[in-house]
Amino acid sequence: MFGVVAMLGLLLAPFVQPRPAAAAVPALPAWTGSVDLYSNGTFTTQRTWSWCTAAGVQIVRNIVEGDEDHSTSGQRTYFEWMRQRNRYDVPSSDGVDPVGWTAGLRHFVDDRYRLVASRTFDGALRSAVKRLRLTNLPVALTVARGGHGWILTGFAATADPARTSSFMVTSVRVVGPLYGRQSKNGYDMPPNTKLTLAQLRRFFTPWRYAPLPMIWDGLYVSIQPVPSTAVPTRVAPPSPSPRRSGFGAPQPSMAEPSAPPGPTEPPSATPLLAAAAASSSPRPRATAVARIMDSPETRLTSDAGSIADPVLVVAVATLIALALARGLVRLWPGRRSG
Repeated sequence: MFGVVAMLGLLLAPFVQPRPAAAAVPALPAWTGSVDLYSNGTFTTQRTWSWCTAAGVQIVRNIVEGDEDHSTSGQRTYFEWMRQRNRYDVPSSDGVDPVGWTAGLRHFVDDRYRLVASRTFDGALRSAVKRLRLTNLPVALTVARGGHGWILTGFAATADPARTSSFMVTSVRVVGPLYGRQSKNGYDMPPNTKLTLAQLRRFFTPWRYAPLPMIWDGLYVSIQPVPSTAVPTRVAPPSPSPRRSGFGAPQPSMAEPSAPPGPTEPPSATPLLAAAAASSSPRPRATAVARIMDSPETRLTSDAGSIADPVLVVAVATLIALALARGLVRLWPGRRSG
């Protein structure tokens, strides 16, 4: 039996790849009481009422890459690509659902992004700011019960979330891509607006799509960059490559709203991120998208593998097993070979 195991090991060795050594975690910027990832020129207005998620990807990509892409072609490419990865088969006018949005952020920005569904506002916010701090990447938020998408670009806290769990978030900074197209009841405020937690609660609300039940009902949905020791994947711009264009892009502003934000009702013209029932043949899910419940400590699905080509390995192993089985049957005393 030892000889059989050794033989299998020798035959499979060429197909097995060792896991890469963990990359060193880059040093975090010094904690100053707050983090603000936003920079002038990174904001862009969504080009249609249903492209808030596409504009969100464009904004996050601008922040991460230090770019200033405001092109319509770029948003269209992001939107169409993410639509193909929705969990639910919804009309184009209903946009992109959280699974599709997660896939877009992973593919076009950084593959550490994960879909997070939290039971409480506090749990969602604490995990969001902690991961923003650890990765230096923005967080995507579904607001207005899932009817719209914002980007969390910064926060202030009583202590460094990267160093301790004994911290309180005192304010946040958000970007809404409707600004420049509509500013009504808080949808949307100038880029990088500072909000208190009480103000954010009016917008960042549990997912609810009235016409039908969805897997995120009653949960606070966000897309968070999960820290890892592996080197992040930077994906090249989509094809066709978006061209830079300043058309329709308002100048960024650090102004805060003069009055507390309004109610949580989404603007009447803004379609929901996800709608329609899950059909008997649901749309393909995004590759390696984990649905995380509640806390940063929840286990994640692994994206890494140790086998170069699982299909090839299974085929080789099966052939070896069959060959050995036939040989063992012939050698076994008192047994007939078929």
